[in-house]
Amino acid sequence: MSTDVVVVGGGPVGLMLAAELRLGGAGVVLLERLSEPSRHSRAFRMQARMLDVLSQRGLLEQFTDGNRTWPKAHFAGLEPLLDFAHLGNEHPYALLIPQARTEELLEKHALALGVEIRRGHRLTGLDDAPDAAVCTVESPAGEYRLDCSYVVGCDGGRSTVRKLGGVGFTGSTPTVRALLGDVELADPGQLPNGVPGTMRTPAGLLMAISVQPGVTRVLTTEFVAPEPGSERQPVTLDELRSTVRRITGRSIGLDRPQWLSRFTDTTRLADRYRSGRVLLAGDAAHVHFPIGAQGLNLGLGDAVNLGWKLAAVIAGWAPPGLLATYEAERRPVAQRVLRETRVQLALMDSDPKVDPLRETFSELLALPAVNSRLAHETTGLDVRYELPPGRYTHEVLGRPCPPLTGSVRDETNALLRAGRGVLILPDGLERAATAAAGWRHRVGVVEAKGPGLLLRPDGHVVWTTPGPGVPEGDAVLELADALARWFGAETSAQR
Repeated sequence: MSTDVVVVGGGPVGLMLAAELRLGGAGVVLLERLSEPSRHSRAFRMQARMLDVLSQRGLLEQFTDGNRTWPKAHFAGLEPLLDFAHLGNEHPYALLIPQARTEELLEKHALALGVEIRRGHRLTGLDDAPDAAVCTVESPAGEYRLDCSYVVGCDGGRSTVRKLGGVGFTGSTPTVRALLGDVELADPGQLPNGVPGTMRTPAGLLMAISVQPGVTRVLTTEFVAPEPGSERQPVTLDELRSTVRRITGRSIGLDRPQWLSRFTDTTRLADRYRSGRVLLAGDAAHVHFPIGAQGLNLGLGDAVNLGWKLAAVIAGWAPPGLLATYEAERRPVAQRVLRETRVQLALMDSDPKVDPLRETFSELLALPAVNSRLAHETTGLDVRYELPPGRYTHEVLGRPCPPLTGSVRDETNALLRAGRGVLILPDGLERAATAAAGWRHRVGVVEAKGPGLLLRPDGHVVWTTPGPGVPEGDAVLELADALARWFGAETSAQR
């Protein structure tokens, strides 16, 4: 059996990547070791940048249906909260949606696009040969071989793909121990600061969040290193109860657990995102302490960046070096997220010596410029990919597409939904339309009255009309360069 791409891991990142590959025309087989989708939800929040992407793919209404939105977020549990009202994107809020629901919707999307999902199939071997990758897969019917052009590991922090591909995973050892429990509270009033609420004491940190009627997520963090090997030990309700008692100094009735788990602040980053025909995305490429709803959104960003590029390679039209831009663009983004989550955890340390730092940081959060910067950083809207130097610069280059309105927005999203690039062509730049004619098979054109923009299929801007003082000829030449750099060779038959 063979296919273009094997995606290993059927969580949100693997499903999103598989769908993006199919938009670009690649054949995809997704392997998931679990025979049934998990009903547990580690992640509960979709950030503003990913909401814009879902809108561009025509999926947002499915995700928002029946789920709450929140225009603010905490940073390290401090006040004032981060304010999303001034983000400047189309969806300036967070979406509160269980990960299980996210997976359900993305699986439906992937299946509709023709992704083949094989549940209960586990990757056990991988041979990265010069002309193909050979996967050994264990299934309920026995072992089989699956050949492909590329393998992408979306299989989590303990990634089998990463290990078989020989990619290092450099980082820090754990310094905190944390527990998570979705439980029923005998008396919600027993929690010191209610639900939702956060309590920080010299013994640790307690957070409580309502995940569904009658079920509260209780998270504890103790700032001591875990016992060696404890990460593989199952959590018991008694362990969660005793930890809550140590932190709060009181006994709180926790009953009927739906899910119990443990985690740490282990922070690691893959030494490289590609090794031959093997690539990594999501937690297989980076892990960190789960604060601020960063991990899921970071991984989905990987998937949207990689999908169209790898599909272009499979289709044969990718310009030289296109696939290399995946690591060049996404690894620095992960480095920033890993740093930011470490900052938040350091500010949440229960040691009283941290109190003056927290007080100072709260004063900084009250400054609009600081609040805005951190709001953009935690939502992913600060991402700006470094583009090759051109004839002129502009602040929008490399960034996500700015908000569009009316028919321009609708036409642009229709093209992005199909996985195509988009040239928003302004009035009075007819030479640009002529220059772009050879790429009409990969780039759709939308006419507009405002600034011109060239968008990659992931919605990032790679060309724009310059400001005053730049000759029109330079703008047209820059457009032709950008089209060739991101969309391959011009096809004269399209002229």
